[in-house]
Amino acid sequence: MEPKVVQKNAIQIIGYEFEANLKEIEEQQLGKKTLEKLKESVDEIENKVGDHVYMTQIYPMREDFDAEVHQFKQIIGFEVDELDSNIPKGAVRHTIPENDYVCYTHHGLESELHNSYSFLYGKWLEENGYVPLGYDVELWGERYQPYCTDNQIDLFIAVKSK
Repeated sequence: MEPKVVQKNAIQIIGYEFEANLKEIEEQQLGKKTLEKLKESVDEIENKVGDHVYMTQIYPMREDFDAEVHQFKQIIGFEVDELDSNIPKGAVRHTIPENDYVCYTHHGLESELHNSYSFLYGKWLEENGYVPLGYDVELWGERYQPYCTDNQIDLFIAVKSK
């Protein structure tokens, strides 16, 4: 699938957040632990929309940003359809804003996801006249099988035209 630009409505998620760089995330298995924590509290999240998980990454707006070195925020959660949903202890509510997003599906092991991000951020955005807005979203649906070669992750990078 080629990347395409789509308009997405705002959604609310409830989940858990942490700040780390990619090295810390991998070494400490922060994503895996946070996903486990989310699944343990699933019954406490009211008004959940579906079973798919959203993972939002929010980057500091600095020109020299390097995800391997600099910390950034990750929020892993479920979409909810009401603003007044109860939030489990230690969880956060986050709005993923309405915006234009470059949509692309990563095919392959989750450990190879950096190749898709390198292609999108390092090549496609520039060649197609878009600037990233400092955050992106992964949708972990029924095709999410991180340790299998037929894994699929939908990526959404918030963008604006140059």
